[in-house]
Amino acid sequence: MDVRLDPSLQVFQEEVRTWLEDHVVGEFAQWRGKGLTAHEDIPLEVQLEWEKELAGGGWLGIDFPKWIGGRECSLAEQVVFFKTYVEARAPGRLANVGVTLLGPTLMAFGDEELQRRFVPKILSGEEMWCQGYSEPDAGSDLANVKTRAELVDGRWIINGQKVWTSLAQVADHAFVVARTEAGSERHQGLSYLLVPMNQPGVEIRPIVQITGGSEFNETFFTDAVTDEAMVVGGVGHGWKVAMGTLAFERGASTLGQQVSFRQEFDDMIEAAKANGRWDDPVMRQELMGSYIRLEILRFNQLRMLTALTSDGVPGPEMSIGKLFWAGWHRRMGELLMQVKGAAAMVGDETAHVGHEIIGDGDYPEYPVDRDQRTFLYSRAHTIYGGSNQVQRNVIGERVLGLPREPR
Repeated sequence: MDVRLDPSLQVFQEEVRTWLEDHVVGEFAQWRGKGLTAHEDIPLEVQLEWEKELAGGGWLGIDFPKWIGGRECSLAEQVVFFKTYVEARAPGRLANVGVTLLGPTLMAFGDEELQRRFVPKILSGEEMWCQGYSEPDAGSDLANVKTRAELVDGRWIINGQKVWTSLAQVADHAFVVARTEAGSERHQGLSYLLVPMNQPGVEIRPIVQITGGSEFNETFFTDAVTDEAMVVGGVGHGWKVAMGTLAFERGASTLGQQVSFRQEFDDMIEAAKANGRWDDPVMRQELMGSYIRLEILRFNQLRMLTALTSDGVPGPEMSIGKLFWAGWHRRMGELLMQVKGAAAMVGDETAHVGHEIIGDGDYPEYPVDRDQRTFLYSRAHTIYGGSNQVQRNVIGERVLGLPREPR
């Protein structure tokens, strides 16, 4: 990918920068540069309002076609948007899986009726979504899904449990992988269902994280219902659609993510110089090793973006980037604690937990600051979105063509 900006991209970049300068004001100004790892230093209601603000400027659907309400930006324009957004230190965005995952999945696998029903409201910020993939016995091994759905009188009756359901507490709908063929196993007999969350058959229980927030939840379906037509990609083709959704996690926004990593790294270097840790040759070597790996990450992300230019659909090679950045950021969190030294063990009484716990419960007595949150939350990077072991299998089998791992 040619990273130089031609005149049209420079104009687009200036449009993005100007819009952000004009809108990261008032109530949003105080959240500039916050809401990165774990997002918990911005109240959830503020992030929801910020998504609507972006929608008002037409920035939620930059990669969607114009006929559905998007901007139909080129891949290069998408990269410029995400990169400029992070460089402007605009408020960190919540994990809007409607925009990043479900919307692209509907455009790739859904019929026009489903696209017109759901995508415009996603792009306007009116409807929020959550992801119903993982289960207690089906995390990285997603093919072990046990949630089942039975078609009765034109409606799917859904029973089962999902876990790690991000932002289920504010979601209007969930996309749920469920077993629709009785007696089926593994990848067979699965369907990708669109399920309303605001109904008696859905119960949400928060999972309190080590950082003190409650972004994740357990979701229980007990005779929950959705219409027969709410199937993406056809009955029994849920595995193919689900894998397509996961691939969309690693698209044009990855370069923006890398920029945010660089900002975190630069802050860590400044902290090391300020407290004298930079003068320790061993620590300096560790920090420079982290810098080298960050540069490798940047070039790999550019290579992955180049691969996207063929058909716009991410392929299995995107697992390379996930595997690399997850390990790098987790190690960076550890380095942050080494740089801060004993101060890393002290809580921050001024810290704010933005994703409040639903129901009874108090804030932890040890609210964490940004660096501590990065350290704690980054422990999960090598697990969520497909564990490192799964990513290695994908790379080996689907990218390198190696024999399947013995079962």
